[in-house]
Amino acid sequence: MTDPVTDPAVPPPTPATELSTPKEAVGGWLQTLRTGDIGSLPIIIGLVLIVVVFQSLNPTFLNAFNLVNLCLQIAALGIMATGITLVLMLGEIDLSIGSVSGLAAAVLLVTHVNHASAPLLAVLIAVLVGTLIGALQGTIFARIGVPSFIVTLAGLLIWQGVQLRVLGEQGTINLPPAGTLVRWAQFSFVPRWLALLLAALVPVLYLVVNLMTRRRRSAAGLPVMPLWLPVAVAVALFVLLEVIVLKLYLDRGVPWTFVFMVLIVVFFDWLLRRTGYGRKIFAVGGNIEAARRAGINVDAIRISVFALCSTLAAVSGVVAAMRLGFANQQSGSGETLINAIAAAVIGGTSLFGGRTRRYAPLLGALVIGAIANGLELLSLSSDVRLIVTGTVLLAAVVIDALVQRSRTSHGR
Repeated sequence: MTDPVTDPAVPPPTPATELSTPKEAVGGWLQTLRTGDIGSLPIIIGLVLIVVVFQSLNPTFLNAFNLVNLCLQIAALGIMATGITLVLMLGEIDLSIGSVSGLAAAVLLVTHVNHASAPLLAVLIAVLVGTLIGALQGTIFARIGVPSFIVTLAGLLIWQGVQLRVLGEQGTINLPPAGTLVRWAQFSFVPRWLALLLAALVPVLYLVVNLMTRRRRSAAGLPVMPLWLPVAVAVALFVLLEVIVLKLYLDRGVPWTFVFMVLIVVFFDWLLRRTGYGRKIFAVGGNIEAARRAGINVDAIRISVFALCSTLAAVSGVVAAMRLGFANQQSGSGETLINAIAAAVIGGTSLFGGRTRRYAPLLGALVIGAIANGLELLSLSSDVRLIVTGTVLLAAVVIDALVQRSRTSHGR
């Protein structure tokens, strides 16, 4: 038997290097940070600081009742932030999402209350209005070439005017207090056993994804983190989530609206990172000319992203109206737009386009919601909340700019 002939031009696969000791693992992590890949570290540190500060100033901040209220409050924000994240991924902006959410809330109330439509039908009509608005604005931007800033700024004014026309002289329309929509948004909570199960699934999925990534890197001959590291993180995550869930069930529990928001964030994160459509969004946001030369239909991607953004804005407006139990002329106005953009950016979505961190809308919504909730507990006025939120937003943008510079200097 002869030995197999090998092609000398093809080098054998390089065995993977495992950073087996804690010192090597920490060194590899620090090296990654120096190249600009900081992950969600700033947002996690920020959340910890927010919790420590507000809990020290007001011991009721981590009270079970307040935590459940916080989950209810950030559901609509997280959904809207998910939509604006998609647009920011293209390196564009949508200034109309607040008005779209307010219009969707008005359509929901008028359709359901004034015209006695079934709750589900009213919700679908309101969301469809948002989809059509986004498709229209995206078409004007992509096909005609009007900058997204101008298109959506005009949309902000137009849809706010349409909202006032839809509401008419009533101004404010209330949902039936005992109706299906109010019951679901205000009084529906996940069964305790199911919430504990869902919380346990998160670290399991985290571990599975990390093990699959580790195997792919190992097969490619790239350095891999030691096996004990993702296991340790998964265990810590399991303990943390289970404790939080048990804490929430000292009061009412985990709201279904919060779970709905988390599912939306997870779905769109999967869409961005695991599908061809998501990779096209990354490509268009990263380098539009290269995307065109690669055969990507840039106009179709842009139109679809703006349609998705307005759809999620409409869903957010519907959820907010159901939680509040009414819609009026102020629905979707005020800080709605600013908070959604701030949540996306603070969560880790780059204003330069083409980059976002895992679950950025959820993390950003937690920060914005925690700040607003903590300041409200301290009975501070809205001017202080705006100053603090603006400062945090500026810090997030500065960090993003520094990270971008570091990544460029390291050729990433």
